[in-house]
Amino acid sequence: MSIRPVKRLIKSKPTLEGAGVHLRRAFGFGNTGDFDPFLLLDDFRNDVPEDYLSGFPWHPHRGIETITYVLAGTVEHGDSMGNHGAIAAGDVQWMTAGSGIIHQEMPKGDATGRMHGFQLWANLPSVLKMTAPRYQEVKTGDIPQVTDDDGTHVRIVCGNFWGKSGPVDGIASDPIYLDVSVPPGKRKTLPVQTTRHAFAYVFAGDGKFCNASGPLAVPTESVGWADTHPPTDAENRSLVVFDRGDEVSVQAGEDGIRFLLVSGKPLEEPVAWYGPIVMNTQQELQQAFRELEQGTFLKK
Repeated sequence: MSIRPVKRLIKSKPTLEGAGVHLRRAFGFGNTGDFDPFLLLDDFRNDVPEDYLSGFPWHPHRGIETITYVLAGTVEHGDSMGNHGAIAAGDVQWMTAGSGIIHQEMPKGDATGRMHGFQLWANLPSVLKMTAPRYQEVKTGDIPQVTDDDGTHVRIVCGNFWGKSGPVDGIASDPIYLDVSVPPGKRKTLPVQTTRHAFAYVFAGDGKFCNASGPLAVPTESVGWADTHPPTDAENRSLVVFDRGDEVSVQAGEDGIRFLLVSGKPLEEPVAWYGPIVMNTQQELQQAFRELEQGTFLKK
């Protein structure tokens, strides 16, 4: 068994999206090769309603899947297929845009004004780019949860883990999407198949992701020329990109640590990406935007 070293440890960056929603982007719209089959991860945790109520009005998607996981508040949604509803605290919506969908997502805070959650984009392989759109909506009570003997708690959104299977199925990149909580001071090792790309995103507490001999002193890649002392502690809003191996090991800090642990099988296909549409070639991308202009974007 080999512990995955930390390849990079970086903080998510403030970003404006939609009609002026303040969020933080962990990765996306750059070289996403280290994350393949994933394209983007947004952290939309916010306690100021003015910063998120403008939401994400009607916009198109093609060629991807979007995974929305809500921790607090609700996200109301509607789409060009006539679907509408809301996802609340603990719920997940997995939308396969496929050949094309036009939808909107409007966040609403809870009683204290909190709107917390994440949106992950997963790429579709070329053979499924033009598949029929579909939704999988999962209520919080339908997400399996496992608590280990040391108190480590895992919610299994998608994939197989510790003998349980998440409720989302039929996803091409066979992702595993986990919400992991490790108690204060505990060190925990979690399996991740060697063939997968994997990352963690910390959203509560802090900890050190470790190599085989102990807490990692320096990531295997520097973030930039100014990083003479790269961070070793992964705290709130930290993205941890892992190198190869078949396990991830974390030492929780004094307040424990909670993080998303996501892995998937790389597609290793060319990516042509502009805004909400992701195809394999520039010609396909241009065709999608022509169809939007011509009113032929939505397929029967």
